[in-house]
Parts: sequence; structure tokens; C-alpha cells
Amino acid sequence: MALEIDGLPVVREAFARTVRLVSTADRRPSVLRALVDEDDLAALAEIEGATSARLMAQDHGLESVGVGELVFGVPHARFINAAFAYSRPRELNRFNGPGRGAWYAALDVETCLAEVAFHMADFLGRTGEYRAVVEYVELHASLAGEFLDLREAADHACLRPDPAAAYPAGNALAEAVRARGLNGIIYPSVRHAGGTCVAALWPHAVQSVAPGAYWRMEWAGTPTPTVERG
Repeated sequence: MALEIDGLPVVREAFARTVRLVSTADRRPSVLRALVDEDDLAALAEIEGATSARLMAQDHGLESVGVGELVFGVPHARFINAAFAYSRPRELNRFNGPGRGAWYAALDVETCLAEVAFHMADFLGRTGEYRAVVEYVELHASLAGEFLDLREAADHACLRPDPAAAYPAGNALAEAVRARGLNGIIYPSVRHAGGTCVAALWPHAVQSVAPGAYWRMEWAGTPTPTVERG
């Protein structure tokens, strides 16, 4: 009998190359580094560690992310761990809430760009001004294992366009997925028609991370940005 969660199928899949976009600010050396001498670097690292959710998670764990869940000794492990250590305070994402992040990726960069552009425009709209320049880098990763499959369930409550309606349902579903030990959720993109996204819910599910191309988005007074490949 096929495995299911809430009537939704569980599938075994292997994606050799998924794409995630992260701000290039996450890849730059600390801006404080230029302000200190070599002798002060240890002190700087201590200061940064005291305010870094990723470093705190790696050292002591967080309330919702245990040290034993994180990955060490693999290329770009800090980006994997950061995805789970950082989350939006007091706010939900589609499949994670405050206290625990997730690794959101897509099968193609066009879907990533559409998703990132939507959320950044939403943030700018709340500030009252659509003006910003943000640069991103692709992080490629392979994902494999058992996933809850929503590709044929586009009408599911967790995939509604309105976050207030969708995200509580998505978090409840993600809790059930983690409780079953599945690696994550495959779902149709809500912001890019025809696109496919994957939310990996465990750090170990993210494999073989490598950087890719750079992208630049600029908002110049409207919700729709110009997008250029770097």
C-alpha cells in the first residue's frame, strides 16, 4: 500500500540539481573585518558568534534545531546550517515557522527568481517604497529520499496565494512530514506557473552544495524589478 499523509502521496525522488538563491551579502566577509587588526580577529569572531544564530546552533543548538541535526565537514555546510538556524521572528513561511528554518529550492532558476522577487516586493510594499538593489547567488544542491508530493494537489490549502491562509496549513503539514522522518515536501510553485519547488526539512537532506551564477534585481519605483544575470 502506498504511503500517504493526509491523503497525499509520499514518493521517493532524486533531484540531481536544484537551485536556491541567497543574498550575496551572506557570502561576503564581515564588514567589521576591515576595522580590526589581525590580533583582534579572535575577538571579532567571538562578537560575531554571539549574534549569529547559525554559530549558536552549531555550538549549542537552538530550541527547535538540535546540534545533531546540523552538518559539518562538507563543502558550504554553513549555508545549509544557516537555512535551518535562521527564520523570521514571529512570522511563518510556507513550511516553517519561527525557531526553525528550511531549505527552499526549485528545479530551475526562473522559479527561484519569481519566488524571491515576489517576497522582496511584498517586503518593499510594506515599507511604502519599491526601491532596492539586491544581488543573489545560486546555490545548487542535490536532494534525494522520501518526500510528500503536492504536485497534483495545487488546490491544497497550504498552496493558496495568501500567506495568512496558506502558511498555517503548510506548517501543520510540515510537522506531520518531519514526524514521519521524510526529507521534505515537493510542491508546485505558487509564484511561477509551471515551476516546481522543494522544501527540504532536514539539513542532512541537502547534499553536494555548490555556488552558481549571480543575479541582480533592482526595484525602481514599481513592484516588478529588472533582473540581470551577473
